[in-house]
Amino acid sequence: MPDDGPVVPRYGLRSLAEVLPALLTALGVPGPAAGPPLPPVRAAGLLLIDGLGTDLLVRHATDAPFLAGLPDAGPLTVGFPSSTSVSLATLGTGLPPGEHGIVGISFRAEDDELLNSLRWVAYGRPQPADLRDRLPPERIQPMPTALERAAAHGVDVAVVAPRDQRASGLTRAALRGGRFQGVHALGDLAADVIGALTGPGRRLCYGYHADLDTLGHVYGPGSLPWRLQLRQIDQLAATIAGHLPSDALLAVTGDHGMVQVTRPYDADTDDALRLGVRHLGGDPRSRHVYAHDGAAPEVLAAWRETLGGDAWVVSREQAVADGWFGPLAPHVQHRIGDVVVALRGTAAVIRSVTEPGMSRLPGQHGSLSREEQFVPLLLAHTPQ
Repeated sequence: MPDDGPVVPRYGLRSLAEVLPALLTALGVPGPAAGPPLPPVRAAGLLLIDGLGTDLLVRHATDAPFLAGLPDAGPLTVGFPSSTSVSLATLGTGLPPGEHGIVGISFRAEDDELLNSLRWVAYGRPQPADLRDRLPPERIQPMPTALERAAAHGVDVAVVAPRDQRASGLTRAALRGGRFQGVHALGDLAADVIGALTGPGRRLCYGYHADLDTLGHVYGPGSLPWRLQLRQIDQLAATIAGHLPSDALLAVTGDHGMVQVTRPYDADTDDALRLGVRHLGGDPRSRHVYAHDGAAPEVLAAWRETLGGDAWVVSREQAVADGWFGPLAPHVQHRIGDVVVALRGTAAVIRSVTEPGMSRLPGQHGSLSREEQFVPLLLAHTPQ
């Protein structure tokens, strides 16, 4: 049984929320200074590698010699849950989940229906409905983004990401404010980031690459396909850095790490995990458990007894008090489960019926382990 404690995110000090504010300060955008001090620059690029955890990069440094050799202003904690949509909203707004309100891959948004925040559809339906009209991303996440702040102060802002993310719910919620440039593969991702940082005036470019996370889910983190993809990403970063203007900076970070799951609990077939539960959100490594009226104490006790030392199982009130979500805005409280579950070690709470595809994946993330929480902040620039 694992005996390490949870890694509580260091919001306001050493988290993803401080990355873009630090880059904006380096660009001379007025506002409160936050995050690690960075040198003044005219152009700043931020390359987000989905699934690039600090522990994984250290363990496989020989596959990524360029990245491993860069100065690291981290490690940073990503926030809770350590899931992509949560992390991108934290990065994009400069705020913790308790303030921006994206508190899980799936969570109760404005009504009793769960929102899949990664795809912005109704969660758990065979043919999920697009919710961008009924639950506009700008209403679910109403806080200004760092990209909007930069653009308002005259910075040329670009978002370089896969074409299918243009106008997606998550892009609108977390990364609005930039000129979107859709890409097909590594080649045009590198070219478009380089192009966005080249030219006159102050410039900010956010670039995103997803495939390391995909291969970690499918084959496991550290598998041969994952390592070979890491080698391609190392070349991607080296290529961009090699074409940086002399007055530009490239920062490389991740949105979470990943663990290999070997101890699954099935919430769709285990009666103890179903009793008193109205809705179950989150993902296999972090769950929001919404109880029927009056059933929260019994649900909390049942989940604690069933999962034992394989999870931190707490009430909503304790999760908030312990700082898992950071400061909490009033409209966000009901989005958090009556019971909040963060898995430990190699355990996961799967849903074999509702989430059949996700439940079969060996690589998972979302919890408060160091492997999932810590990501690097690697810096590449040409000294003046």
